[in-house]
Amino acid sequence: MPIHLPPFSRRNFLKRSLVAGAGFALTPELFAESRRTDPSAWAFFSDTHIAADPAKIARDINMTEHLQSATREVLALPQRPAGVFVNGDCAYNQGEPGDYRQFTSLIEPLRAGGLPLHLALGNHDQREHFWAALPPKDAAKRAVANKQAALVKAKSVNWFILDSLETTLATPGSLGAAQLAWLAKSLDANRRRPAVVVLHHNPGVRENVSGLKDTEALLEVIRPRQQVKAWIFGHTHVWQIQLDPSGIHLINLPPVAYLFQPGDPAGWVHATIRPDGMKLELRCLDTAHKNHGQVTDLKWRSA
Repeated sequence: MPIHLPPFSRRNFLKRSLVAGAGFALTPELFAESRRTDPSAWAFFSDTHIAADPAKIARDINMTEHLQSATREVLALPQRPAGVFVNGDCAYNQGEPGDYRQFTSLIEPLRAGGLPLHLALGNHDQREHFWAALPPKDAAKRAVANKQAALVKAKSVNWFILDSLETTLATPGSLGAAQLAWLAKSLDANRRRPAVVVLHHNPGVRENVSGLKDTEALLEVIRPRQQVKAWIFGHTHVWQIQLDPSGIHLINLPPVAYLFQPGDPAGWVHATIRPDGMKLELRCLDTAHKNHGQVTDLKWRSA
């Protein structure tokens, strides 16, 4: 199953920070434990690309500083979101153990702020190193053997997190027959709420697959199941929203880390679920970016 990290107390965080020598600024809003949680709100991070060295620069970006900025913004929200998703490529390049130690330390303030985290894997992650840094509580109960597939049930939506990591450092990804079968079975057993599929890789193009190899197989599962409303992914480092002919929204998350194309936004997405759809607010790390604060209202397809 994907790693689900529950929140922990301020005292626990302070103790761990002192031991680790963490340098995260302790602001009042970080531990505003009395803040109300909005069960309909969620934060989405993708492509954090954290390196073991906090000073590491890639494409003129310090990835550690970007993740710290995104974390501070989420913690400063007037209402806590119900949870935070990190949608793959947690690690910098090839998922070294030190990358995950640094990544873990950087996300601890979110947990100390009362936020549960749900972590997926991308093609720059290394599954065994990830599991060693963040061991599952009960690996024997994984929904799909050697994969991080799980259902996160929320008040008004079911999040289906899938594992599209095929080979570390190989650009394309895949789900595989076992994971697709689990998804179909789980969707059939949970028809009453809208469903959103979350995985790292984007829909692949048959002639030049750099995204999900088994895109057509996934679409064959989700298109006819009308409770599926959206597919959220990262991987391309591009903020974009499209509509599949079936009415499923295809939501490409921006990177928290670096950009492939100068001028594109880097940042995170604040999502709010409604009974008939979802509102997405783009939160650019460069607040002067023309798209900072852009709000998109998505309406669910009919059930």
